[in-house]
Amino acid sequence: MEKEEKRIYACWLACVPGIGNRTIDKLLTLCRNEKDVYCAGEKVWKEVLTERQLVQMKDFAVREEPECLYRRIRQDGIRFIMRGDEEYPERLERIPDPPYALYVKGRLPVDDKPSVAVVGARDCSEYGSFVATGIGEMLGQNDIQVISGMARGIDGISQRAALQVGGSSYGVLGCGVDVCYPPSNRELYEDLCELGGVMSAYPPGTEARPGNFPPRNRIVSGLCDVLIVVEARAKSGTLITVDMALEQGKDVYVVPGRITDRLSDGCNKLVKQGAEVFLTPEDFIDELWERWSCNPVGNEGSEALKQKDGKKRIRESNSGKSGKLLQWRPVNGVEGLSKERKAVYEVLDFDPVTPEQIQEKLEVKYPLPKLMSMLIGLCTEGLVQQISPGYFVRRGD
Repeated sequence: MEKEEKRIYACWLACVPGIGNRTIDKLLTLCRNEKDVYCAGEKVWKEVLTERQLVQMKDFAVREEPECLYRRIRQDGIRFIMRGDEEYPERLERIPDPPYALYVKGRLPVDDKPSVAVVGARDCSEYGSFVATGIGEMLGQNDIQVISGMARGIDGISQRAALQVGGSSYGVLGCGVDVCYPPSNRELYEDLCELGGVMSAYPPGTEARPGNFPPRNRIVSGLCDVLIVVEARAKSGTLITVDMALEQGKDVYVVPGRITDRLSDGCNKLVKQGAEVFLTPEDFIDELWERWSCNPVGNEGSEALKQKDGKKRIRESNSGKSGKLLQWRPVNGVEGLSKERKAVYEVLDFDPVTPEQIQEKLEVKYPLPKLMSMLIGLCTEGLVQQISPGYFVRRGD
């Protein structure tokens, strides 16, 4: 009962608008516990709070009674996990300024399995989507937890791929855990709640705002053992996550890209600065396991450590497929193409090209109107994508 009472008042304190980790810690230094903070009133609060924070806390105390607030959150299927709870992730306890509490739907990542964060551009290329899918599958098939922000693009693609092969993934939101952002990822959000978990340091009902995402990113990096970057512009939120991962002592891997591609500017810069290069799934799995076996989070409780040969266990769990995950695989429907359309399909790759450039690569030089007609037909069948007016790429599978 004492633990439950502590959690009720901790939940109330965490939900006060405008009150963050450091302010909560200062209040707790003046009072013995969260209940004492609630009961202390304005006289004690004003020793720590700014004038604006004081007004917000007084108004919140009038509007919200701790037990009712906690009961309402629990009825919505949301768990409140605070620092010091057994469920609180050990990885987060190790980072600077760990969140005071997490609101969770579904599960939290476990400490006795490796975790990898996959992050990257929201407006990713077809190549980036293909690579993120392959990495998500690779991690999911090897029973490695995938952590990301459930954002549009690389984040969501990698998480979806991990779930589709039976793996586990966890989303860290920059809004309340009961708010699906972006709305276009509703299906992924529901799958994560059922098959993995979503979490947030922000109280339920908090809308997504730009200022919420940098603090969110420190939780993404904090929950992982290794971070993989797939496509990032020279200035992007992805690089904020990288900086936080490095400050937390995490290893960063980068998928390199073409020097002419602006989506690769951030990645190539990281490579120049000394980041690890992601080249093959086999190498990455081997290196990840080597790091994990030297410094596991779960220590003696780790199921992975109970295996005599952890590296072999991970490689065998994928049935030898890891080296093939990032190779090109034919899209369903190619076999039924005519000889002419198959020739057009086979000269395409992830590098966007114009019909004129395609024409130059073909042995048979089809007239441009006929070539355009074949390209539009291939797009309709989902084999080719027009990424901008006059530029085409092959779809990855």
